[in-house]
Amino acid sequence: MVVTDERAALHQAVSRLAPEISERARETERLRAVPADLMDRIKAAGLCRLALPTSLGGHELDPLTIVELIEDLSKADGSTGWTTLIGNSTAFTAWLDPEVAARLIGPDPNVSSTSMFGPLGTGVGDGDTLVVNGRWPFSSGAPNAELIQVGIFVMDGPAPRQRPDGAPDWRFVYVRREEVEIQDTWDAAGLRGTGSHDVVISDLAVPARQTAMPIFDTAPHAGPWWRLPFFCMARTFMVGFPLGVARRALDELEALAPTKRRGVAATTVAEDRVAQVEVARAEGGLQAARAFVFDALDEAWSAASEGSPVPASIDDRVKLATQQAMRAAVDAVDTAYRLGGAGAVYDSHPLQRCFRDIHAANQHIIFSDENWAEYGRSRMAPA
Repeated sequence: MVVTDERAALHQAVSRLAPEISERARETERLRAVPADLMDRIKAAGLCRLALPTSLGGHELDPLTIVELIEDLSKADGSTGWTTLIGNSTAFTAWLDPEVAARLIGPDPNVSSTSMFGPLGTGVGDGDTLVVNGRWPFSSGAPNAELIQVGIFVMDGPAPRQRPDGAPDWRFVYVRREEVEIQDTWDAAGLRGTGSHDVVISDLAVPARQTAMPIFDTAPHAGPWWRLPFFCMARTFMVGFPLGVARRALDELEALAPTKRRGVAATTVAEDRVAQVEVARAEGGLQAARAFVFDALDEAWSAASEGSPVPASIDDRVKLATQQAMRAAVDAVDTAYRLGGAGAVYDSHPLQRCFRDIHAANQHIIFSDENWAEYGRSRMAPA
């Protein structure tokens, strides 16, 4: 991977922001959203346009750099890392007509977006306009976002309209935040500071040109990003999160282990042989999973850079690597939390936050067990 001035500047921006992000993690949880001034600086640093096309003012970075940046942000604070990775859903505007996307983004590309693309709403209309209605939970980053992305079925009477390929007409709708209602619903155990509230749209007339289907259709841009399968792209944004949270948890344990004793134990956690074995296994699992992620994404990026669609077998490897990253991260965080002892149960302790955040993120559909099953089916399918 070639290091450019742009990449170096983004890494430096994260390094400058990370201490404050970490120091303000409890404030982020109290507000249930990243503080506005902090999120504004994250945006101003260009960290919410990592994969946005360069023609729209984005960086259009390679996947490995994106994973590293999200990993470091998530190590500083899980909620802030998660808000930033979801904020990079600005990239999905690439499936709009470029003129429409540019007008929607506005003159300053340093914006963030939500993305709740499950088709929980409807769009009705026959011409150039759809009247959109719906309610979408888990709209992470909504209080900080300029753009809102939600999923709808375009209706034909009581049923979804059919696409030419026979699939239901499922689309993403892209609108500005001021056009929606954000309902304060996010009171959660983990990822508490992500502002993942419900978004409500009522009888909003949306130009049909502000809708697209990234999952099935091709973006009107050249370059390797736009040859990756949609969920491969989404996993690139998300896989750095578990790696960063787990890294923070193991680092926290390493810092406290030399002085931490469990009860009346004569030895510290650092001197305890059982703890040494558990930490070594957690560390080995995390490092192996991270290496797998980088290897799989490098293979996918190389294939996309050759100018052809990425083969399903390579996409499957990225899926498996993402699952393994989360599995290794959960194991590492659980180990660190357990060995951290009673002090780790307090809200003020970073290990408790890591524990809550990793388990909340593990509930996301991108990390669901169905992905393991899909990979297993693909491996065992008849030739």
